[in-house]
Amino acid sequence: MPGRLSPLVTGEIYHIYNRGANRQDIFLQSRDYRRFIQTLSYYRFLGPKPKFSKFARGTITPVQLSDDKKLVELYCYCLMPNHFHLLLKQLKDNGILKFLGDLSNSYVKYGNTKHTRSGPLFEGRFRSVLVSSDEQFLHVSRYIHLNPLVSRLTGDLEGYRWSSYHDYMFGYSSPCSVGEVLDAFSGSTEKYRQFVYDQASYGEALEVIKHQLLDGED
Repeated sequence: MPGRLSPLVTGEIYHIYNRGANRQDIFLQSRDYRRFIQTLSYYRFLGPKPKFSKFARGTITPVQLSDDKKLVELYCYCLMPNHFHLLLKQLKDNGILKFLGDLSNSYVKYGNTKHTRSGPLFEGRFRSVLVSSDEQFLHVSRYIHLNPLVSRLTGDLEGYRWSSYHDYMFGYSSPCSVGEVLDAFSGSTEKYRQFVYDQASYGEALEVIKHQLLDGED
């Protein structure tokens, strides 16, 4: 993975984004999305730890892994056919680089085997934007969760399975720490749902946000 222009700071929150090389799809079927979400959960923790195969089968659960070994705290994610978004905090020095490096290597190996392909899957160095305020933190969570709706992959965010929004609304087991976002809405999923949907014009607003958040990298 190419070096970064500036280091990622421990204790800070970042919006992370990457997409397929040449904008190719990185998720081709439901199994691919599920596999990526499993790797998100597994590689949050620094090793040594049980084999991924045991974790993927449900033999080992996240609560059995030590919190003091966490590299990152994951707040939100959204997987789209040719890209992904993450909102996370770095908990250990170089934690994000380690997390994303292991995540990418694992998923690329899986994809090359599963779909009989070779060569780079991701578009080089991931993009990152520092989240510098509580307001921006909530705004980015909304931006990430709105992606499938704005891209017209779904008309119902609650029904889109490859985003943490589904977990926020229904309280399903998730690699995400949802409390920090929901606390801003008194723990109310309904208030958060209204916040996410409360956009006068999805297209215009999110194009501006996209420019600010994705083109404003270091």
